[in-house]
Amino acid sequence: MAGDQEFLLKALREAGDQLLEELLELGGAALDFRPSPEEWSAKEVLGHLRDALALAREQVQAVLDGRPLPHCDLDALPEERDYGACDAGDLLEEMARERRRLLHLLWSLTDDEWQRAGRHPLRGQLTIADIVRELARHDLEHLWQVRRLKALLEEPDLEPF
Repeated sequence: MAGDQEFLLKALREAGDQLLEELLELGGAALDFRPSPEEWSAKEVLGHLRDALALAREQVQAVLDGRPLPHCDLDALPEERDYGACDAGDLLEEMARERRRLLHLLWSLTDDEWQRAGRHPLRGQLTIADIVRELARHDLEHLWQVRRLKALLEEPDLEPF
């Protein structure tokens, strides 16, 4: 396996592990806390991350199968599917399962497969490496978001929305 692929897999694994660790530290009302009406709760982030992992796996499989890449507006799903009403334990389990499935698939790829590309309906040609790079960046953004949520929860005069 080439160095770039190993780096991407490590980045994806470590960002995901840190996210899971941070989310496991939250419980009860903290999972439902929204810093503002426009921002997601940790529970909604969990559902979003699960969906992002599932979509990335579907996109990788589409590249391997020679099909166009599927697209979905992941940012709309937390509200559309009412993730706030979902069980956090179920969401966490589903997210962890999607991570395992994706990582298992990625570890099985050859160097040549990592460079194969598929056509995304909005972004054009994307290699599997591009998809994984974007997902690792996405995980890091949400890791920052969850850490920010946790910091806000520690403020004594916090008013939830």
